[in-house]
Order: sequence, then C-alpha cells, then structure tokens
Amino acid sequence: MKKELEYLKTTKQKELAERLRKAIAFGDLSENFEYADAKEAQAMLQAKIAELQDEIRDAKVVDPPAGGGAPDKVQIGSAVEVDVAGSKTTFTIVTGNEADPMAGKISAESPIGACLLGKKVGEKCAAELPAGHTEYIIIKIM
Repeated sequence: MKKELEYLKTTKQKELAERLRKAIAFGDLSENFEYADAKEAQAMLQAKIAELQDEIRDAKVVDPPAGGGAPDKVQIGSAVEVDVAGSKTTFTIVTGNEADPMAGKISAESPIGACLLGKKVGEKCAAELPAGHTEYIIIKIM
C-alpha cells in the first residue's frame, strides 16, 4: 500500500497536472471536455490517496506465532480448513480490502470470518448467511 501511495502521490499526480495544463491551453474551460475529465480524474486520485493514507494509518501488523508454527487460534492471515456439512473447505482470513471470496480469501468482518476468528482446532461456530444458518468445524489452522 505504501508503494502504491508513493506512486500515486508522485508519478500519477504529475501526469494529471500535465494533463490539466494541456487541457487549460485549449481555452474556454466551460465547454472543455478534456479539462472536465482531467478535473474528475484528479478528484478520484485525491480520494484514492486519502483512502490509502487512512488504511496505512489504521493498519496493524500481525505477528506470526512464536516458534514459526501454525497459530493455535484462527487470526487474520490464518488459512483455515473447515468442515461444512461434511464437505472440507479452506479459507484464508484477511482484511476487508484484501478479500477475494472466489480465491478463498474472506474478510475477518464477514459473517464466516467473524465466526472463525479466535477459534481453535475442533471448535464449532455458526454463521448466518443469505443461504441460512451454516455451521463450521475447525479441522486445521495453517
């Protein structure tokens, strides 16, 4: 995130400033599509920069367990193998901005992530999903 923020604040802002200068050179700003488009892009860039700054400010580093082994409880960063109605599934618990359910990465704030957090191998938890009440049994924490 820090690398992306640095890129946006340096390279991308300079590119947009140059784009604005060229658009202003076209004249009448009231009917200048290039200028309006560049201003909109600039506003979006500033919003993205602010968002990244907030995320970096609020980020917490999760230390790996002592000894380098798997944690004894599910935490952010854990890969968790669970039994769901007799079927095994693996989830990786991540932060909201890293979530990608199709890749098995679920947010710690999601119903499933929240139910799994803090649980140990063998424990059960349940989540209320759109499909209904679903129970999970922790098989393995990696």
